[in-house]
Amino acid sequence: MSESTINIIYISIEGNTRSFVTGMQDYAKTQHAADDSNPLITLKEITEQSDFAIETEPYFAFVPTYLDGGNGIDNGVKELMTNVLGEYLNYDQNSRFCLGVVGSGNRNFNDQYCLTARRYAEQLDTDMIADYELRGTAVDTERVYNVMKDRLAAYLDNQTF
Repeated sequence: MSESTINIIYISIEGNTRSFVTGMQDYAKTQHAADDSNPLITLKEITEQSDFAIETEPYFAFVPTYLDGGNGIDNGVKELMTNVLGEYLNYDQNSRFCLGVVGSGNRNFNDQYCLTARRYAEQLDTDMIADYELRGTAVDTERVYNVMKDRLAAYLDNQTF
């Protein structure tokens, strides 16, 4: 893999996702400084004020789980607060560039853990490639970065999965 970049599109309601992806961006910089074949990371945060754009490069979507009503398993689900991200990812042809979804949540919610990310992956016809809890750990940062790096390299080699 040459001088490629990992593009991340995310939403952060309480700051956990933003903290994780900015920490991963810092990690990528140190990895790139040690070996410039390691990709850097660019971030795009989607908010209610975001202007929708047409994506032209592959990206990974980071999706926290926020539910309001239903358990998402047998009595429905009401998505809470991440809808604008879903609308952005489905805008025009944006979904075709999504290389995978990374989910976060609180493991205390059992089957609902990363439920939103699993639903987004299905909706975008891609895979949920990784998860982490709350703000993640240094081990999560390295693991998720490597999963994205490998998936991007496979995409660049094949232009498909």
